[in-house]
Order: sequence, then structure tokens, then C-alpha cells
Amino acid sequence: MITRRTALAAGLASAVAGRLTSARAANMPGVTATEIKIGNTMPYSGPASSYGVIGRTESAYFKMINEQGGVDGHKIDFISIDDGYSPPKTVEDIRQLVEEDHVDFCFQTLGTPTNSAIATYMNHQKVPQLFVGSGASKWSDVKKYPWTMGWQPNYRTEAQIYMKYMLANLKEPKLGILYQNDDFGKDYPLGARDALGKDWDKIVVKNLSYETTDATIDSQIAEIQGAGANALLVGAIPKFAAQSIRKVYDLNWKPMFFMTNVSNSVGTVIKPAGEEKAVGLLSSQYLKDPTDPSWDNDAGIKTWRAFMAKYNPSGDTTDAATVFAYGISMTMMQVLKQCKGNFSRANVMHQAENMRNVEIPVLLPGITISTSPTDHRPIKAMQMERWDGKTWVRFGNLIEGANV
Repeated sequence: MITRRTALAAGLASAVAGRLTSARAANMPGVTATEIKIGNTMPYSGPASSYGVIGRTESAYFKMINEQGGVDGHKIDFISIDDGYSPPKTVEDIRQLVEEDHVDFCFQTLGTPTNSAIATYMNHQKVPQLFVGSGASKWSDVKKYPWTMGWQPNYRTEAQIYMKYMLANLKEPKLGILYQNDDFGKDYPLGARDALGKDWDKIVVKNLSYETTDATIDSQIAEIQGAGANALLVGAIPKFAAQSIRKVYDLNWKPMFFMTNVSNSVGTVIKPAGEEKAVGLLSSQYLKDPTDPSWDNDAGIKTWRAFMAKYNPSGDTTDAATVFAYGISMTMMQVLKQCKGNFSRANVMHQAENMRNVEIPVLLPGITISTSPTDHRPIKAMQMERWDGKTWVRFGNLIEGANV
């Protein structure tokens, strides 16, 4: 028999539990007893639409996780919106995700100009902006962007590495730089200036930009060649990267040619440009290249191929962007596992800042994920590579640039 006292106690306990549940919900928007909402913006259309495969691969990854039971009893509701690589649209989409969809946090919002448009808002709202799809060096500024974190090595560091290689291997270098006119592209001349120092004016013969609304970059490439450059550094998204490879080839120009590693995918850049036209192209890598036969028996690549076959069968397995998406999604899962069921925004950010030598099986051997509250650079090392007409061939040791 239930006594009145027992009933009152049960009612009081129920009320307290209700208040705690309400408080918990208020502190964890986007989190229920069975679900975590994660927001994302991706250029499924527009000038950077080739990156849309990243969002589709991430959606497939979280579908796999959900089929496996989710994380700590929570399924993942991954809400990915097309922003067309347009910063004003990204702002609109992010406000919808945060204020209407009430996501717990945002993951892998893609693009430097788009993330730049939302970073102040995200940090003011204290919503984690994790593993943004941008290697802009600004995301390393923990004081300015405490709730933002990148993933890949930053572009400025990458440019420093290319300049070190050029200075060591090219006699009397005359450098031309072509970059996208935003925070993504501007990091390349910045990194080059870091490495060249007082010799910048002596070595750099042309430093030109392009807009994502431009039809082509042919005139800029011709102008750089006309200035007498014997080295070329291109910081461009895939559409313009492929154009630059074709134009250099058509001009019968043979510079020491460096291409940003965000545009060295065989599927979205090299093949559209023409595999034979890219011979000798230099870039850098931190991921295992799916077209490199040396990884055919690698356990990490085998697991990725099995994932692609089952969950993303229409995905192009020559496109390194799918490997990128798989690796960055694994990193996100590492953070969620470290949360141990506490998915408050503060704890999600805390766990993202406390990864120690995490091994992601699609990263190059020797590269691990490490962060701290004062270091928002999960990956810091890369290796040089050269296109031989069939695949990228890595050479040399792992290299790190300056601490920027």
C-alpha cells in the first residue's frame, strides 16, 4: 500500500527531477535523452560546390554511427544546410540552426569567408564552432575565437613550408602568387612573406588575387608568367585550381608549381584539369591519398573503403575530400566519446580542447591530433608530395611551419 507520506515524497522527488531536467535542457540546447542535434553549413551549390561531397560523406558517417547505436545512447541529428559558399547565406543559415533548430553546436561549417562571417556570432553565443572547414590561421587566435577550432594545418604554415622548399631547391627564385581574395587566399602571401622576410621584394615578382565570382583566372596566370616568374604558388578552391593547371600547361610554362593542399584532390582537381597537365605539380599532405597504391593494404584505408561502399556508394573514391570528411568526423566522435554523456556546450568545447595524441587511421603515419585550451591547432604537420602523372608521390620528412 502506498501511504500519503510516500506519495508526497514521490511527488516531491518528481518535481525536483522535473526542475533538474528543465535546467539540464536549458544548459544543453539540442540535447535530449536520446538525441544530439549538430548543425552544419556546406556549399552544395555555388563556386565551391565540389566540396559538397564532404557534407554528404559526413552525413553518411553519422548515419553509420546511429546504426551502431549512437554515442552514449544518443543518436546524432546532423542538420546540414546549403549556403552556396555565400557568407550572407551562411549567417542566415547559422541563425536558423542556433535560434530555431537549437543545435547543440556546429561542426565542420565549410569555407574561410563563410566561417569568418559567423565566428563573432558563434563566440558571442558561446556555441562551439568545431573543426571548421578552413585552414585560415585566424582560427589559432584562442583569445579572439575561444569557441572556434580548425582541424587541418593552417594555410599560412603551408605556405611557409613551400617557401622553405623553394629556397632550398631553386636557384635565384622569382615567385608569382595567385590567391583567392579572402582570408583563405590571403594566408598564402602572408606565409610566403614570413619565410622570405626582407627578400620578399627581391623574390616576389607578382602577387595577384582573384574573386570567386570571376569566370577564369587565365589572365592572372599569363600576367605572372609575363613577369618572369620561375615559381608559382596558387591558393585557390578546386574550380580555379584546375583552371590554373590547364593554363600553365597551355602556356608551355614550366615553373616550380605549388598548389594548396585543399585543391590537390585527384577527383575534383587533377582529373578535370588533365592528369598529364599536372605532372611535376607540388603540394603537401597530411591525409592518406586514396589514389596512392602504397595504401592499398593499409588498415585505415581499407576501413574507409568499406564505409564508402556501404554508406556512401555514390561517392568518388578518388576524391581525397571523402577521406578528409571521414577523418574529421572520426575526430568529432572522439570528442563526443570524451564527453561521457555530458553534451553541454561548455563540456563539448572542453573536450575538444583536451585531445592528446589521438590517432586517426586516415592521417599519415606520425601525425596525431593534439589540442589544449591554448592550442586550437589539432594537426600541425605535413609532408611534401609531387604529382607523377598517375598519383601523388610523397617525399621527405614530416614538416611543421611556424607557430601561427
